[in-house]
Amino acid sequence: MEYATRIREKLAAGLAPDTLEVIDESHRHAGHAGADAKGETHFHVTVVSSAFVGRSRVERQRMVYALLADELAERVHALALTTRTPAEVA
Repeated sequence: MEYATRIREKLAAGLAPDTLEVIDESHRHAGHAGADAKGETHFHVTVVSSAFVGRSRVERQRMVYALLADELAERVHALALTTRTPAEVA
């Protein structure tokens, strides 16, 4: 299974997001540390979820990292995260 799909499935199950966007940006990091010619190493993830209500930016990121621990340990080198509550995007 592709890492982008794994990321989507885990975040959807763990955060029940209103909005979830996973963009593979690996091509922009070719030649950088952690890059792999096969891709799927660098992602930009946007999550809008009520699960983030009352949590700091760091707490939100830790929630995402915990859900994606396996992917980060295996192949994913970098995540750029945008984490918001529904009220923050309204």
